Amino acid sequence: MTGTLFSFGHGYSAQALSQLLKPQGWRIVGTTRDPAQSATIRASGAEPLIWPGQTPDLDGVTHLLISTSPNKNGDPVLAALQDEISARAAQFKWVGYLSTTAVYGDHQGEWVDETTPPTPTAERGRWRVKAEEQWRNIPGLPVHIFRLAGIYGPGRGPFSKLKRAGMRRIIKPGQVFSRIHVADIAQVLAASMAAPNPGAIYNVCDDEPVPPQDVISYAAELQGLPLPPAVPFDEADMTPMARSFYNENKRVRNDRIKDELGVRLLYPDYRTGLEALMKDV
Repeated sequence: MTGTLFSFGHGYSAQALSQLLKPQGWRIVGTTRDPAQSATIRASGAEPLIWPGQTPDLDGVTHLLISTSPNKNGDPVLAALQDEISARAAQFKWVGYLSTTAVYGDHQGEWVDETTPPTPTAERGRWRVKAEEQWRNIPGLPVHIFRLAGIYGPGRGPFSKLKRAGMRRIIKPGQVFSRIHVADIAQVLAASMAAPNPGAIYNVCDDEPVPPQDVISYAAELQGLPLPPAVPFDEADMTPMARSFYNENKRVRNDRIKDELGVRLLYPDYRTGLEALMKDV
């Protein structure tokens, strides 16, 4: 299967997908606000388009991917192009919207899955729920929602953080986070594109939600670095955004990507993911 993918907000995850699709013969167009990112987008196998600015040409596009961040008004792509996208709904074979597991809010460490009603507590989660609804409400559009956990991969992860001055392990008893390697995001998206199921929602995370300090500790061990000092959450000096992440505690199930899409995670836990990243450090 090949086609033309138009990717709004062609960032870290979308670039991993284009690197997977380009060798198969796909044409990919990826937008960015920053002209300085054009070379990076081109290196990922996509044609860069500065947007807002240049006009998106959706003629011949078979697949859409939306990675843009929403705001209080919802999704910026639909704010600019909803009428055109709605009119072309039958043209698209697949539309993917990259959301976040923040839509589930806080479940005090209990498990959630795709049937769990969204109850976001943070503003970013509420904006995501609104954007999801906007996309799903367009008649005839084959939308698929992907709720991503914390993303890591080459160039993004704990290794670079360990070398910063003042790195700490924030300890909040019982706190866990789910995460996902960017290569597994790419393979989930590709599997969905090969087997569209309009209206589907998929949690995209690995098999093992763990306390954040465990990830930092293992990264330090792999690099032979001293263990960063532990600081109780209540005493930690953190930005409001960083602190807000600790206000939500849940374990996210990923059975649907396996059962429906046949995905076998490349990195089913943080240990295998970090061990692979060591090759790039």
